[in-house]
Amino acid sequence: MKPGYKNVKRMTGAMRIIHWVNAISMVVAIITGLYIAEPYYQTLIAEPAVDKYVMAWNRWGHFIVAIIFDVTSIIVAYLYFFSRFEKPIMKLLPTPKNIKEFFAVLVNLLTFNRSKKFDSSHSDSFNTVYFTIFHLLLAWMLFTGLQLYVHGLESGTSSIGSWWPAMLHLVTDWTIPVSHTLIGGGPNATLMDVRIVHHITMWIIVTWVVFHIYYQIWRTIFWQEGDIAIVFGGSKFAKEHEEG
Repeated sequence: MKPGYKNVKRMTGAMRIIHWVNAISMVVAIITGLYIAEPYYQTLIAEPAVDKYVMAWNRWGHFIVAIIFDVTSIIVAYLYFFSRFEKPIMKLLPTPKNIKEFFAVLVNLLTFNRSKKFDSSHSDSFNTVYFTIFHLLLAWMLFTGLQLYVHGLESGTSSIGSWWPAMLHLVTDWTIPVSHTLIGGGPNATLMDVRIVHHITMWIIVTWVVFHIYYQIWRTIFWQEGDIAIVFGGSKFAKEHEEG
């Protein structure tokens, strides 16, 4: 370790597992979701795709990773409030200290590290707000996705009973008027509004991911504290005397 630096634990093993499970699930969700919206490949063997259930397998994969997102989202929401390692909710409170730190990190980004007046050894307010936006987008995708899914159960029943589609309608039907309001569709709210918003939100999340990767590489290069290593080993390096 270089003199003047300290090793700082930033992610637990569970947090890193959730990160990579979400990352892999997101790749699968995007690939399968784009196929569901508009099939862009066929089976590589002679028979037509319909004979090999290509759409069915894509829908199955999409649904499985959606369930994984459901589980990890519940875990992340719990950790936001009750984590014994680090409570992100404390960084979301609009206290003078958090607001000052948020804009200090933003200025650091915009000025290419010419101004660094905050402690980078912990999770800062800017990054916490950024990840909170991601989780809110993910929650919206889950609700709109389940609304699209439940309309495939037009009979009002499923393999596990009628309670399942009834519950999904109860918790997701509100996404239809909200989606209609968001895109300013025709005179009547329809399921197509939900489909369009679900698709648009996917591209917003893709944009979020691109900036997330860029920003972590940016921090690693400019701060020279090994931030990119956090999701692999859980730790980074920070200067012994940060200006806070």
